[in-house]
Amino acid sequence: MTKQEVIDLIKDAGYGVMATTENDQPKARPMMPYLDDNGNLLVAVLSQSQTISQIKVNPKVEFCFIDRKMGFARISGLAKISTDTEKKELVWNYIPMLRQHFGGPEDTNFVLIEIETNRVEAMTPHQKAPDILSLK
Repeated sequence: MTKQEVIDLIKDAGYGVMATTENDQPKARPMMPYLDDNGNLLVAVLSQSQTISQIKVNPKVEFCFIDRKMGFARISGLAKISTDTEKKELVWNYIPMLRQHFGGPEDTNFVLIEIETNRVEAMTPHQKAPDILSLK
């Protein structure tokens, strides 16, 4: 798969499953991220989310996206908590569902996780092995 095909897959899927770790146990949850122009994923979470405490201990995360044709992209990266107002507004405007959970980008319960992606493993059902690439 090409970089553009992976970007299309992420947009088609709409949401993915993000995994963090707690002690030696993976923790996976469905999330709806925004893929920015730099190839990073931006994710809104509640300020009291366990995801935040898990990232503070181990910032290594992985996202998995699957499209309707069973193509997939596994994206690894390093996560950090972001207070960037411009990025929060971007995510707020792109994901209307956030209005069910937050009062706006300035809501103190609205925390942004920024994942600097570093490796993508992607594959369609017709491939025999996944492609390894970057979103940068």
